Amino acid sequence: MNKHVVVGMSGGVDSAVTALLLKQQGFDVTGLFMKNWEDDDNDEYCSSRQDLIDAVSVADTIDIPIEAVNFSKEYKDRVFSYFLREYEAGRTPNPDILCNSEIKFKAFLEHAIRMGADAIATGHYAQVREIEGSYQLLKATDSSKDQSYFLHRLNQSQLSKAMFPLGNMLKSQVREIARQHKLPNHAKKDSTGICFIGERPFREFLNRYLPTTPGNMVTQDSKMVGRHMGLSFYTLGQRQGLGIGGGKEGTGEPWFVADKDMARNQLVVVQGHNHPALLTHQLEAMEMNWISGTSPDLTHHYAAKTRYRQADSGCRLTALSEDNVGFSFDEAQWAVTPGQSVVVYDGEICLGGGVIKSRQGRTP
Repeated sequence: MNKHVVVGMSGGVDSAVTALLLKQQGFDVTGLFMKNWEDDDNDEYCSSRQDLIDAVSVADTIDIPIEAVNFSKEYKDRVFSYFLREYEAGRTPNPDILCNSEIKFKAFLEHAIRMGADAIATGHYAQVREIEGSYQLLKATDSSKDQSYFLHRLNQSQLSKAMFPLGNMLKSQVREIARQHKLPNHAKKDSTGICFIGERPFREFLNRYLPTTPGNMVTQDSKMVGRHMGLSFYTLGQRQGLGIGGGKEGTGEPWFVADKDMARNQLVVVQGHNHPALLTHQLEAMEMNWISGTSPDLTHHYAAKTRYRQADSGCRLTALSEDNVGFSFDEAQWAVTPGQSVVVYDGEICLGGGVIKSRQGRTP
């Protein structure tokens, strides 16, 4: 088996085991380390230098060649600029999703093909299934690690070249394989930061790029209860960092961000996790991407999620325009957030998804 597979090696254990498994299966494997952020390379939160060292150490251990490539310009143009525009508009984008579709499965894929690759592989927990020349994206076996949510913007061309060797494995098995084969990063902590930006204090990081425009925190009846440092720095459903405690007045329950009034520069907050202002049955999504290339049968009852760490929830879909779809959920969804993604599933199959444009309440 001489199929050439280029593995995106991040320095983490998942991509390390991905490369190891493919080599064991007889593939011609090359590692590729992507550097995609260099604005503050000497920052204490920037781990790219250590990540490269770890990736090279793994490649040496399993005896595969490895190269490094710099996609910083592509990342800034295609992902980070969008990220900032969305935050400035008061929305909460998910850069990891755009990073997958624009960097890992576009810039990286194109580079790998120029290297002579037949396919690329990553350490994502997801699966690809081919049926009569059509490719489906499936959930991972390990439901607690499934990353199909972050891959929903991929298309047929990208999936046809993608391999996810960890898709049918548990995270504990991956760690054990790394330990057994004495991979130098077998105990390395998983990264939880923003794609290629890392685990920086988020508000401090955003403050470098976005203007700070303080304003009032108000209740739904316009009573001022505090001050905010700028609407861009908050997201719907946020509880931490509001600085107004549980409140001696009102219910005494914790405060949550319920809305952003961009025109008045006001942050609307409510008390209680299950406050009606945080719940909605309906939303509108834009920029829909269907992995199959065509819209599914919208008369069918599907499931969807509006956040990564969320159980699938039954819903009905309605075509509003060529790229916009309305969602009506069986159960109220909590803190539906414009800018985030809603992803559609038919059982284990990820059908695609879109960017949440707006939400609309409905009486159950």
